[in-house]
Amino acid sequence: MPRNFLSILDFTPAQLRATLELGIRVKADRKQGQSAPTAQALAGRHVGLLFEKPSLRTRVTFTIGVRELGGDIVEIPADVMHADREPLDDVARNLERWIDAVVIRTFGQDRLLEITQATPELAVINALSNEEHPCQALADMLTLAERWDGKFEGRRLAFVGDGNNVCTSLVHAAMMLGMSMHVATPKGFELPDEVVDQAAEVSQAGAGLTEFTDPKAAVRDVDAVYTDVWTSMGQEVEYAERQRKFTRYQVNEALMALARPDAVFMHCLPAHRGEEVTDEVIESPASVVFAQAENRLHAQKAMLVKVL
Repeated sequence: MPRNFLSILDFTPAQLRATLELGIRVKADRKQGQSAPTAQALAGRHVGLLFEKPSLRTRVTFTIGVRELGGDIVEIPADVMHADREPLDDVARNLERWIDAVVIRTFGQDRLLEITQATPELAVINALSNEEHPCQALADMLTLAERWDGKFEGRRLAFVGDGNNVCTSLVHAAMMLGMSMHVATPKGFELPDEVVDQAAEVSQAGAGLTEFTDPKAAVRDVDAVYTDVWTSMGQEVEYAERQRKFTRYQVNEALMALARPDAVFMHCLPAHRGEEVTDEVIESPASVVFAQAENRLHAQKAMLVKVL
């Protein structure tokens, strides 16, 4: 297994599948409490949480997850990352002397890469960067694995909205699991070219990525429909422009009706109800958004066991 988890691409397809399979077992074993097979998997290990951005699901699930694996959590103040206080390399080299892993929610992916290059023994976990959100994608794939008995080949997932970090990690995971993806975005908000190239490189079982500007065409006959907020953290100055350009990308009952009758609705949360999704859809029987949130815990526990 890789020492760090900065991207879904850090795993091979086989490692990704093995992590999801472990996540399902970890979830089933949780009711055993301290008797669970992984209850002492991180005994004697210290994991730091360093969050430069707000967090509910990620912070809570990593805190609980490390403790349920027998490890210890260290809360690291975000202000240690300020360049005018201390060089980032120095922060990282100090942490490496004290803890086994650091879970970081930050801005640019380059900050994570800089830390990994400075610390050959510290495990670095990407809890969200501007470019990727691999922990979310693990939970999303675990949720779909439960619904589809682990069979992704031949399935199609549509992402409607901004070609952002969540979409990027979804594309990586879907391609590696053999599931095709449709991505519908307004012009100017497409996936980066690099991500499109990566999708072609890691595709398994004939999975393909197709880009659309028409959300209706993207959603037609798919097995799952996914959306995210139109304005992510740090993009608040673009709010008015994004509201105008993304209006027809709202996931509502009419759009969901174009998907397969048994299609599920997905969202990484938090959701801006009435914007990217309507109340009727997020509260419908098709919605698995809270299953995704729950599975953050189990997927991350499985990833920590594999990496550490």
